[in-house]
Amino acid sequence: MMVTFVAQCEKKSLNKTRRVLDAFANRIGDRTWQTVITNDGLQVVKKLLRKTASKNTAVACHWIRSRSRSELIWIVGNRERFNSQGIVPVNTTRKTIMNTQWENDWHYLPLIKSLAAMAALFHDWGKASEFFQSKLKTSKIIADPLRHEWISALFLNAYVNGETDEQWLSRLAKGEIETETLKKQVSVQHQKQQDKNKPLNKLPQMATLLNCLLLSHHRLPILKSHAGTPLPEPELLFQNITQKWGYENKFDKNTFKHDLKRCFDYPQGLPCDSEIWLKAARKQAQKLHDCLPLLSQSINDGTWRLLLHHTRLALMLGDHCYSSQEADNKWQTTLDLYANSDRKTKKLKQKLDEHLIGVSRQALRNAHLLPAFEGEHKELQRAYDVKALKRKSQGRFCWQDTAVSKIKHWKSSQDKLETSSHFSFFAVNMASTGTGKTFANAKIMRTLSADGESLRYILALGLRTLTLQTGDEYRQRIKLGNDELAVLIGSRAVMDLHNKNKQEQTEEAQTATGSESEEYLLDNEIDFHTEIPETELKTVLTREKDRKFLFAPVLSCTIDHLMAATESKRGGRYILPTLRLMSSDLVIDEIDDFDGNDLIAIGRLIHLAGMLGRKVMISSATIPPDIAEGYYNTYQAGWALFAQMRQRNASVGCAWMDEFTTQVHSIQITGDDHGLNDYQKHHQKFIDKRTSELEKQTPKRKADIIACSMDNEDEESIRKQFYATIQTAILEKHQQHYQTDEQSGKCVSFGLVRIANINPCVALTRYLLNTQWPQDVEIRAMAYHSQQILIMRNAQEKHLDAVLKRQQGSQAAFEQKHIRQHLQSITAPQVIFILVATPVEEVGRDHDFDWAVVEPSSYRSFVQLAGRVLRHREPEPPIQTANIALLQYNLKGLLNTGKPVFCHPGYESNNNPLDTHDLKQLINAGAISQCLDAKPRINKASTLNPRHNLADLEHVAIHQCLTNYEQQGPESMQGWLTGYWWLTAIPQYYVQFRKSEPQQLMYLVPADDDWKFAEKDTFGKSLIKECSYNIKHEELNTQESQRLWLTRDYETLLRNYSGIREAEAEDALKQVALIYGEISLPTYGNDPGDMAFSYSSQLGLIRV
Repeated sequence: MMVTFVAQCEKKSLNKTRRVLDAFANRIGDRTWQTVITNDGLQVVKKLLRKTASKNTAVACHWIRSRSRSELIWIVGNRERFNSQGIVPVNTTRKTIMNTQWENDWHYLPLIKSLAAMAALFHDWGKASEFFQSKLKTSKIIADPLRHEWISALFLNAYVNGETDEQWLSRLAKGEIETETLKKQVSVQHQKQQDKNKPLNKLPQMATLLNCLLLSHHRLPILKSHAGTPLPEPELLFQNITQKWGYENKFDKNTFKHDLKRCFDYPQGLPCDSEIWLKAARKQAQKLHDCLPLLSQSINDGTWRLLLHHTRLALMLGDHCYSSQEADNKWQTTLDLYANSDRKTKKLKQKLDEHLIGVSRQALRNAHLLPAFEGEHKELQRAYDVKALKRKSQGRFCWQDTAVSKIKHWKSSQDKLETSSHFSFFAVNMASTGTGKTFANAKIMRTLSADGESLRYILALGLRTLTLQTGDEYRQRIKLGNDELAVLIGSRAVMDLHNKNKQEQTEEAQTATGSESEEYLLDNEIDFHTEIPETELKTVLTREKDRKFLFAPVLSCTIDHLMAATESKRGGRYILPTLRLMSSDLVIDEIDDFDGNDLIAIGRLIHLAGMLGRKVMISSATIPPDIAEGYYNTYQAGWALFAQMRQRNASVGCAWMDEFTTQVHSIQITGDDHGLNDYQKHHQKFIDKRTSELEKQTPKRKADIIACSMDNEDEESIRKQFYATIQTAILEKHQQHYQTDEQSGKCVSFGLVRIANINPCVALTRYLLNTQWPQDVEIRAMAYHSQQILIMRNAQEKHLDAVLKRQQGSQAAFEQKHIRQHLQSITAPQVIFILVATPVEEVGRDHDFDWAVVEPSSYRSFVQLAGRVLRHREPEPPIQTANIALLQYNLKGLLNTGKPVFCHPGYESNNNPLDTHDLKQLINAGAISQCLDAKPRINKASTLNPRHNLADLEHVAIHQCLTNYEQQGPESMQGWLTGYWWLTAIPQYYVQFRKSEPQQLMYLVPADDDWKFAEKDTFGKSLIKECSYNIKHEELNTQESQRLWLTRDYETLLRNYSGIREAEAEDALKQVALIYGEISLPTYGNDPGDMAFSYSSQLGLIRV
């Protein structure tokens, strides 16, 4: 391809650009180059230009397509030097603007800056105690009887001493502060109140916010109670917070009282004895005094929630940044007080007054940079010139352009949206599987950007596999490079294995050092490769990993990495995802994969996105009405705060789209319903249209219900009969839906048996491997679940992906090498390949089966699993018989435990029980026999019968989580939105995201000519723990081994992936096993000796 480069660079940037372009192209003008180059070569040029780019860089690349046509490919640097076609302006004019747009926009920024700076000056006053100073010098791991932030709050409370904000700020601005008086007040008050001190109670407004910041700069206050209790006024909370809310440590009651006295002994004085501290405090007190009218306004209009959020963010980031620095050797002070010690050497590090003033300066700077963290003025990178998104979509993907066109029309009709990325937009994408939702989401987010041509957003998914697959799709189809797309899944081993497959076809110790603020903001590996531009934002984040997370234009990650923004009860893990969310719109894919408490936790994240002025899209083919409405409500509540603070229109732009239609409306916020009635009407109209169109389609999946015998009484007989019923269903579905292998003439089918839990999954697999089959039938089976060694599961998924991605038709699977070997070795004319899987197969696996047998858990699972049958192929002729068999009962139901059985997974609970567990009475058998689809899930009946209808049960369960607006306790969604529990960690205590039972990471390592399970010690070395956890290795018998679908050898896989040769030492193999041999043991909080496990290399791990 022939290209022309045009450089509009200035100053030193022009010379840097010339050095790069002169090496690749001929200079045909003073600022123009031309050459013939390959696409790969052009990407190298772009990468080198971006590496040296600054604010003075501006280079456009044009592709000479023909004699009469050229095309702008990309621009590196300042895009304002060119128009949208890459043409240079003939003339320019300039005018002086006194204040930038964001300075006018951030009306409360002076208050945020002064609050952060003042809070920083007081945040560690409690470290002046004799106890804390002695602890630092001994470097022992000792918990403070009273945490230092609690004592800091007591000091501020004592200084205010019942005065108004005007009075105490005026005193402080004059430097009127008496050390001995303060010490005596705090000590006397403590002796008087003991553990009933309430430093937030009856304080004036400014002092209240300051003490909120002091108490929460490491952790939010928490008391494990108050479930179901509304909190309509913050004063009700402030009247109750005592040191028992997470600020006292009574590990040793014998030493508690003695050490507690030492916490109120200050022989070395207080920070106010430092002249430089007093000077800073006087300055900030005057500024805070000047901001009192702003605070009053913020309290009255309700925006103080967002104001406090921004201030706490600036404060904690300042504490993190300054604590990670070395001590200032030039610092001069008369105080002999220290704030922290070095984490490695344990030596005393920063002086206390140095630390307070350093954090104050950094917090002030962070607050000043908050507008820059929004990325409005291109401090943060965006992806431009994405040609794949500019092209028209073809065929069945044309709906993508219809959606883009309607959103563009809506956007142009709104006032003041064309130049700002801050406008409200909540979108629901319900396009069916296989119609290009992921690609459409990228097109839509590009349209929603301020210029309509760039990308900066987060794509959050529920599974690591989905995240990796989406990252691949974005690179392959959208052509986003490693310098535009970052992929974050949390496991370097998983990412390495994934990339390897593609190629072939890391408080107690911190508390002891007083350095809690030094903890890492991001622990996980991130796949992103580009030079971070030189900007002031770069200096705020000290680690390269953190910078990549913030600067990457498009971030594809598991949603877990964002949840810390609202789910962190302690520490600074919320800082980085919050900073990222300030500049990035949010897309949550497969939103209905979550249920229960996870839905509420995600609602908190969506509320934060709205509160930060970002746009949100939720995406899935099967979104229930209550998820759509509930998340609109959370988004609207967040956006209302942003709009109030930044003086924007409170209305919310909403869109609904699928492959049939797109609707875009502005929901006006009037009255107390916050637009909910309008939203419900628009959503129902969209759903009515969708269901109407779905009914017109030729069914690809039909289901019948397989009767299960309940004649047996003992558990073993029930299980065997249950497995036998499944075997019969397998034979029936195979006979109805097999494909003929053209080469061998054999009748072959690939089927999925979905089992709810791991132990029955393995037990059924062994039953199928051992039981007798008809003489003309041969099977090949495997178990697929989460309790398998990482590299073994990876090999299994790699094989399944190769076989079951059947876009090329049924015959393609038979030509896969492993399948062909089976077909050649089997003499029987009927061959059934059976995958016995837990719900891990339902989501994130792009597999296409001929039929499925399903143990019921929920209607959602039926819909999700149905998407794995005929996923890639169109049946010709249309199917006549059911290709999905639903079992009448699940195993729990047959065992008749008397407890809810459609749970773990499922929606049934003690609060939402079913009157029967007979599937024939819980779903419409006639309807699913004609078509099994998502209609009952996406369309909510006007009258629900949750005790007798499985789909209705799910609607009620989701309603209770998201749209029950009467519930306002800390555990509820509405309590987070309208109450004041957000000031505490109680909501996160009751509702945890992905709450799971405790697990222990183990690794299968070579030991004494055998393989044994081990833990890692603190140095990364292996400690054999097999006997401690009672893990027994189990081998398969001859027939089981012969009937396996896929046989894997652990050692061979390790050697193949790492390149370790046969003759190399055991130590080398062990090091690889400590990376790729990972497995999680479900310990459920029990002692190791109270458990027992069985492990088979081919079937995985089960608890016995």
